[in-house]
Parts: sequence; C-alpha cells; structure tokens
Amino acid sequence: MTKDVIALTQRMPDQWAVLAGLLSGGPDKLVDTAGEGAVVRLCDGEGRPLVSVEAPLLVQVAGEAERLLGATPPPVPYWWTETRATTGVEDAERLAGTFAARLAALADGSAWPPEAAQSLAVVETDGVSVAPAPAAAQPAVDVLTDKVAVVIQDRPVVAMTAWLQDALRTAANAELGLQVVTPAGTTLSPAVRDSLSSWPSRWVLRDEQDGYYDGLSGAVLRWQHGMFAPVAAADETDDDPRTPVAASYQDVAPTSERQLAITFRTVHPADKHLVLGGALESIWRELTDEPPAGWGTAEPANLPWSPRQITDLAYARAPEPAWFVVVGSPDRPGLATVHARRTTAGVEEHVTLMFGYGPDEEPPVDALPQAAELLATRHHLVSMLVQIRNARRDLTVPARFEGPGVPLAFVLGAEEVRQMPNDRARHAPLSQPPVPLGPKSSPAMYYPLPGDPSDLSGWQDFERLMRHLKGA
Repeated sequence: MTKDVIALTQRMPDQWAVLAGLLSGGPDKLVDTAGEGAVVRLCDGEGRPLVSVEAPLLVQVAGEAERLLGATPPPVPYWWTETRATTGVEDAERLAGTFAARLAALADGSAWPPEAAQSLAVVETDGVSVAPAPAAAQPAVDVLTDKVAVVIQDRPVVAMTAWLQDALRTAANAELGLQVVTPAGTTLSPAVRDSLSSWPSRWVLRDEQDGYYDGLSGAVLRWQHGMFAPVAAADETDDDPRTPVAASYQDVAPTSERQLAITFRTVHPADKHLVLGGALESIWRELTDEPPAGWGTAEPANLPWSPRQITDLAYARAPEPAWFVVVGSPDRPGLATVHARRTTAGVEEHVTLMFGYGPDEEPPVDALPQAAELLATRHHLVSMLVQIRNARRDLTVPARFEGPGVPLAFVLGAEEVRQMPNDRARHAPLSQPPVPLGPKSSPAMYYPLPGDPSDLSGWQDFERLMRHLKGA
C-alpha cells in the first residue's frame, strides 16, 4: 500500500501548479500549513490532514532518484516534491497520487511510483474520516502509543528523508522508540540503520510466512503491549524461550560483492580558519580518485559537494550538533554520515564511510596507509578503523543476514601515540608490526590486521590490540 508519492520535475512547482494539485480533492477541501510553512496539508472539513506535501527540494546531485527510488528523473538539477497520504483513509492515497500527477504535468516531470499517479481527475473524499490527533498532527507517524511511534513506508529504500528525521526527532523528544514498517523486499539506506538499532526502535518487515520480523536481527515479532516485540516476550511458558528467527531472514545467498567500511574521528582546533569535511574529502579522493559528489542534511543528498557550505551550516547550528549525509557518483557507490559537534577539545567530526565493489572490482587496500597518513598529518586524526565484508555493492541494508565486517586496519593518531607511556603504541602484540605514519618525531601508527571476510578471528587480534593500547 503506497503511502508516499513523489513528483520529480524539471521546473520548480509554482504556486499555480501547487494550487491545481491541492484541488485534487475538490474545492471544498481545506489547506493548512505545518513545520513553519515547509509542509502544506490538505485537510477534511474538520481540519484533520488527508495529504501532507513538503516544500520542493532542488536536487543538484546525479544518481539520487535512481539510488533511492529506482526512478529516472529529469536531468540534474530537478525538483523533488514529496507527498504523504494519511494512513487508513480511503482514497487518501489516490488523492496524493493525483496531486503528484498534476504537479508533474504542470512542471514538466514524472511521478513515483508511476502506478500511484495515473489520474488527473478530482478524487471524491466526501465523508471520509482520518486518524485523530496527535498521530495525524505528525505527518510521518501512522500509529502512536505510549511506547513507540510507528511509521509505515512503502519505498524500495527507506532513506533518512526529512520526513523520517522529523519522526525520529519527535519520538526522541517524547522519549518514544520509532518503529518503521515496510513490505518484503525493502532495504535501508546505511544512514537509517544506526537510528533503528536501539530498543524499542525497530525495522519491521511484513512477511507472508512469519507475519512480522526485525529486519536487522531476524527476530520474529508480534504487535503486543503497544509495540512490535519479539514473540518470546509474549509466551513465557514456551519450552524454548529463545526468539525464533524468520525463515526469510535466513534465506541467504553467497555474494562476491564487497564493502569497505571506514570509521574515523578527528578533533580540530576551534578557530575561524576551520573548514569541515576536509578529512572526508582527502580519504575519498585517495580511495576513488575523485571527490564526493554531493551532500545534504537529509536524503536525497541534494547539494554539490562543498566543505565551505558544510562548515557554514555547522557554524550556524552551533552549539547544537550537526549531521550530514555525503554521497558519491553513481559509478562508484559511496556514502558517508558526518556528525560534527563542539566539545571542550575543539570541533569533533565522527565519520562513517562506506564504498561498494562488484565481483570484478578490487577494494583499494594498498591505498589505505597513504590515506591514513593524510588524515594523521593534515586533519588531526584521533583514530580510524577499517573493515571489509562480503555485502551488497549498492550499500543498501537488506532484511537478510549479512556477515559481519572484519578488521582490516586500525590507526592511532599522533597525539594519542605521544601520550602513551613506555612507547606502548610501537610494541603491539600482533603478527605484523605497526607502520609509523608522518614525521619520525611524532608519528601516527597504522596497525595492519588480517582482513579476511571469511575469518572472524581478526576480531580477536583487534581486541588484543585494544587491551594493549589501554594498558589492560
């Protein structure tokens, strides 16, 4: 059941195009605004939302509609306008589809999904009823309980859209979990995965065989006590208290595709010359021979890559932390999330970066020491962990078991090496000695690790290294 409809148009939808779309439900429908005017809502006679429309977004990054929707958009730049139908309202989805179809027709574009936007006719909605507040007051939330907010998504990729960010923020402020329900075959953007990994937040898959299951753990779920929870929690008398794992989650086929995952942390002096994103750009160029393609504060990433713009936005949001998503070109799948915040030590950047490789592509393992040295000598690197694993080239997270990554290398920044007593950082208990990076007087240390995706014993080496560096 489609809940979201998106218009991809060559021209910005002007006020007349939006008005024509808003009349999709007939002239008797009411118009309201939310989100400081960023969301327009088509309401019933009592003022309750039927359809919510977000302000058009100018996308200047190639490949985002293909990555997130599997759709073919107009040439870059183009306008992305999201429309969401209120769940449980008969004909609300057709109303959203008609709105997007009218917008696409008037602003030279197309609508996704095509089957939801086939008619330009007025949709009769007389006598409908909609979800009461507070659920309907938050456009992205479909069900609200005293434990969780539930969002129903029917998109090929659940991305960190502005809608979903708003739902996450609203749930967190109310001390609730967020549970995202999707049909089988849906995947997650890596930018969403970590946001749904803490209880009671979940990614919930609808499944013909097991009903519902957790897309990240495979645990079979049921709706109980106001949220989706593992079935074992509902039957304490079961002879086997372990939560069963859905058969669909265990239906795994071997893959020869791989992912290179890099997490690193930098701490910069807080001065007027600071430019954020330089460390990420340096390692991106070193590993791909090109800079990132674009960035944004949500998905789709809509702005061309610009460290200066990132810095300006982070500065404007200070002292609150800033979050960004960064993407690569369509030919080289790459995605990073960046958390920037002011601390007593300076300005910290926490970066999670991933690249995908096909069966005939080799990850640039040999380039890692040089990339690490750039971060250590020019960008105030604190630490970096590199992992490799067998997983999808397109970087999306499937609702299937994927083998964990294995450590390929660990890097300790020069200042951290200097602060360790007794030259501890140079004498690691590993089969290969560490490689000094940078000036001999104050080097960073690069620790090679086995990095074999079929052998998890590399984590034992990593744990032994961590104990040694901490003096345990």
